[in-house]
Amino acid sequence: MSRDLFGTAKAFIGVVHLLPLPGSPRWGGDMAKVIARAEEEADILEQGGVNGIIVENFGDVPFRTGRLDPETIAGMTVAVERVKNVVSVPVGINMLRNDALSALGIAAVTGARFIRVNVHYGVMAAEEGLIEGEAFQTMRRRRALGADVKVLADVLVKHAVPLGPVDLGLMAKETVQRGLADGLIGSGERPVPTFPWCARPRPADWSWWAAG
Repeated sequence: MSRDLFGTAKAFIGVVHLLPLPGSPRWGGDMAKVIARAEEEADILEQGGVNGIIVENFGDVPFRTGRLDPETIAGMTVAVERVKNVVSVPVGINMLRNDALSALGIAAVTGARFIRVNVHYGVMAAEEGLIEGEAFQTMRRRRALGADVKVLADVLVKHAVPLGPVDLGLMAKETVQRGLADGLIGSGERPVPTFPWCARPRPADWSWWAAG
């Protein structure tokens, strides 16, 4: 999947950290400034050799779980569209914290190629509260939209902890086999699993990335 999406078996993905969007406490009232900064970061990342770019509402702290407000979704849609216009590499979306359905909708209308979902399958405890994966809704919505948007899912995402003892390899397996994620993302200091449950280090139709 990595080669199909990014043109290489080992993809280097950069992140555009958006300035605060409308509705967030630190929103500066100037969407043009947000866009200009996003375009600048995206151009720098592409010039630096990335194979893909994730656009993320990083400036919207404090985050909350669940659906984001309409103004945030509108701002992200504009930002993603503008970033796509200035780069040639695949562009993806991460809606913090864990609004996969909004990210999927934005990707469907802008032509973004993938979304990152911090908790796609399972439950994690974070500063914002319990974050429950919505694989059921996300994968059915993608089918209903007919959208060719890949779902890259974190496994035991950073800034969150599982509710009890877990096996990283098993979580990875279930995120792919039961959550139907197209690719996995590892973040933080946890090691990349060796996946003893398959003959190869990982199945041929999905990929594992390390990310910040």
